[in-house]
Amino acid sequence: MVTKRIIPCLDCKDGRVVKGIQFQGLTDAGSPAELAARYQIEGADELVLLDVGASIESRNNQLQTVRDVRAQLSIPLTVGGGVREVQDIENLLHSGADKVSINTAAVTNPLLVQESSRAFGAQCTVVAVDTKRKGDNWIVITRSGTEEQELDTIDWVRKVEQLGAGEILLTSFDRDGTQLGYDLELLRAVSQAIQIPVIASGGAKVTDHLFEAFQAGADAVLAASMFHYQTHTIGQVKRELRELGIEVRL
Repeated sequence: MVTKRIIPCLDCKDGRVVKGIQFQGLTDAGSPAELAARYQIEGADELVLLDVGASIESRNNQLQTVRDVRAQLSIPLTVGGGVREVQDIENLLHSGADKVSINTAAVTNPLLVQESSRAFGAQCTVVAVDTKRKGDNWIVITRSGTEEQELDTIDWVRKVEQLGAGEILLTSFDRDGTQLGYDLELLRAVSQAIQIPVIASGGAKVTDHLFEAFQAGADAVLAASMFHYQTHTIGQVKRELRELGIEVRL
């Protein structure tokens, strides 16, 4: 049986971890390197590091932050933010990323997904999909949630899978930072539409939320607030998930 993954997320801006609600009202949550070290000790399976200011500020990812975090880790590291071309992906991989997450640039230039997959492998190519509900469906949003696209989310994940993405990082804008639980309907729809792994993001507060996401089809769950503020440890969450019948690596 394939084990499910627990992945803390470090949203970074100006070299610090930040957290907000629906991508707004960002507050300081600590040092990326210090949090990364703590999460590895606690038993994180992977870590995601996202530069949340890069696209809006039209700049590249802050590579020194990536290097500082990498120095603390032996677990896989996915990095996103400010990726616009293949050279940006190569720079992140050389700075210590194991995988690179492409978001806004994938929408602007879908062939970047194909180029990344061919150059570095599907296993290195993650497409981050930020999405919000619109009517009975979901649409893709970009540039840290500031721009709506006329792009159906289910159609989009199918397209990037065909282009060579190895994984989808799926964030519900409606649930981000709310601690109300993941959007399970969205998760089911996306998981049933594609064959590649789906990482659920947006809304986690308690272990039951993670359990529900796995039941809805997620291969991994991303969480920030519940770990940053130490209301839960990763080890505690994994033990509780194991008791609920979810296969996790202890």
